Amino acid sequence: MSRIVKPARPLSGTALLQLIWLASPALPVGGFSYSEVLESAVESGCIRDEAEAARWLIDQLQLALARSDLAVVNKAFGAWQRGDLATIRELNDWVTQTRETRELCQQAQQMGRSLADWLNNRDRADARVAQLAALAPAPTWPVAFALAAAQTGAPPRESLLAFAFGWAENMVQAALKAMPLGQSAGQRILGALSDALPAAVDAAMRLADSERQAFTPMLAILSAQHETQYSRLFRS
Repeated sequence: MSRIVKPARPLSGTALLQLIWLASPALPVGGFSYSEVLESAVESGCIRDEAEAARWLIDQLQLALARSDLAVVNKAFGAWQRGDLATIRELNDWVTQTRETRELCQQAQQMGRSLADWLNNRDRADARVAQLAALAPAPTWPVAFALAAAQTGAPPRESLLAFAFGWAENMVQAALKAMPLGQSAGQRILGALSDALPAAVDAAMRLADSERQAFTPMLAILSAQHETQYSRLFRS
C-alpha cells in the first residue's frame, strides 16, 4: 500500500510578509555593520574578485552556516513552539560557547539582544519574549530569530530560508562595500547564493544534535586578525 503524504501547510500571506520583514536589511538589529570576516578575507588577499567572493560565501554557507546557525534555528523553532525552555537555554549556550572569537560572540549577542528588544516592542503579551530576553549572558541571534519566525505561523523550512536569505543579502552588501564590485556583480553573487540556499536549509534540518558543529579555523583566524585590523568598515 502506498504511503499517503500529508500536504505541507500553505504559507499564508501574513506569514510570508512577516518573514520578508525578518529577512529585510531594514530590520533594526545592526546586521549591516558586520561582514562576518569577509572584510578581513579581502584585506588578506583571500578574496580578490567576484568569482572568489561567490566561492567564499557559498563555502561559508555550506560549511559554517548550514552546520551551525541554521541547525540551531531549526531546533529552536520547534522548542519555542513546544515551550521547551530547557532546550532553548542549551541552544543559546551552544551558540555562545562555539563562537571562536570575541567579535563573533559580540555579534551574535548584540543582534540577539536587539531582536529581543524589537519583539518586546511589538508583542509584550507573548511570555516567550521575556524568556528570550532573560537568557544569560544574552540572547543570541539564531535563537532570537527562531522565536520571531515561530510567531509568524510560518512553517520551519520557510523560516530557515528567510534566515539564510537575510544572511546572504547582508553578506553581498558587505562584499560590495569592501571590494570594487558593482551592483550587477552583487546580484550575480546573490543569485548563486540563492540557488544554494534550499539545499543548505534541507541539510541543516536533517542534522541531529550530535552532528551540529562550528569548526571553521580559517574564519576564526581571520576574525582574530580583524579585531586589530588597522583600517576597517565593519565591526566583524
